[in-house]
Amino acid sequence: MLRNRRGRALGLLCAGALMMGAAACGSDDDSSGSSGSTTITWWHNSNNDPGKSYYEQVAKDFEADHPGVKIKISAMAHEDMVDKLDAAFQSGDIPDVYMERGGGELADHVDAGMVRDLSDDAADEIAKIGGSAAGWQIDGKTYALPFSMGVVGFWYNTDLFAQAGITETPTTMDELYADIATLKDAGITPLSVGAGDKWPAAHYWYYTSLRSCPEDVLKDAVTSLDFSDPCFVKAGEVVQDLLATKPFNAGFLTTKAQEGATSASGLLATGKVAMELQGHWEPGVMQGLTDDGNGLGDKTGWFPFPAVDGGAGDPTDALGGGDAWGVSEKAPDVAVDFVKYLLSDEVQKGFASNDMGLPTNPAAGSSVKDPALSGLLTVRDDAPYVQLYFDTAFGTSIGGAMNDEIALLFADQASPQDVVDATQEAADQEK
Repeated sequence: MLRNRRGRALGLLCAGALMMGAAACGSDDDSSGSSGSTTITWWHNSNNDPGKSYYEQVAKDFEADHPGVKIKISAMAHEDMVDKLDAAFQSGDIPDVYMERGGGELADHVDAGMVRDLSDDAADEIAKIGGSAAGWQIDGKTYALPFSMGVVGFWYNTDLFAQAGITETPTTMDELYADIATLKDAGITPLSVGAGDKWPAAHYWYYTSLRSCPEDVLKDAVTSLDFSDPCFVKAGEVVQDLLATKPFNAGFLTTKAQEGATSASGLLATGKVAMELQGHWEPGVMQGLTDDGNGLGDKTGWFPFPAVDGGAGDPTDALGGGDAWGVSEKAPDVAVDFVKYLLSDEVQKGFASNDMGLPTNPAAGSSVKDPALSGLLTVRDDAPYVQLYFDTAFGTSIGGAMNDEIALLFADQASPQDVVDATQEAADQEK
């Protein structure tokens, strides 16, 4: 398992080396039809418009240029996608083209011999996206092509901030606590969080760790799996301080992340809360959760996670990552052509103009329309260091134990030390 640990180190990204019920997906069963046609199964998490319709058109365009090829799409909510992919990898029956998140998860998939090496077949695409591919490379080989890379931060409703009299976004945790109090005094719920899906709550601990721990401690943890540095406990204490301000929506412990108007993203999109800590995909998600399809529109604002008092992390570092297209080892060769098409100038420009994320193809950067989202391109590229989402960097076993205990911390059923202990116990089992 040592190679997995080293592979996970590649999931730690830095700027300049630069954020889901489907049918059976196995290539052995439906890749080739009796008439000589070929079916490619494709799973993605753009289950709301405009992304859903855009990807349907992308598939039709590819089919038109490749007679005899049929793209069978399964568009799912993100959480459903993650669960179904986990089950698919456990059964060995994965889709031909799927979303690969990199880090320790990818290392496990590669060790199992289930993911195709794209190094030679997609050499031109890999060269074009440059350092963005680093998080999906193991032992010098590239196993997936990242199509979106971004960072996590606070999305906020500029109108509600103005209504409460807040004229500047917070740069420290104390300033954030003051803004929370100001919003509550104005009768506005400050924050939403989809703690029912665990990972949105976990992002708070990831970020307070990034602000509390030196960069070398975080990098070392990926390979050594050592969480003994006191900065990890401090991170949990900062989360406790935030929770003490009671900033979240009612029922946040069971709230879903992105599904429907009552989800955390839905509450922000419909003006029910002022802020949400989320990734670069948030504008596109919110568009699918409002009746007019505009999300927050021109009321959309963004600011980075504030600095932690006494923290040893650089306050300009960011938490982030991305999504990449992976190809099953059993997939037909034309599936590789399809993934290369998904990274083309044409498709990436459409991806960007529909506010579906931050494209990795340099030719598409200028196509991002949303001003707040466009600004994240600069944040992403200027950050001295970008920490890959912890649950992705450390893999399913460690990341799952970590997220579970952080959810208990949010429920006041675990302490900061408990989070570290649960994470260390899972890590020790992986060594």
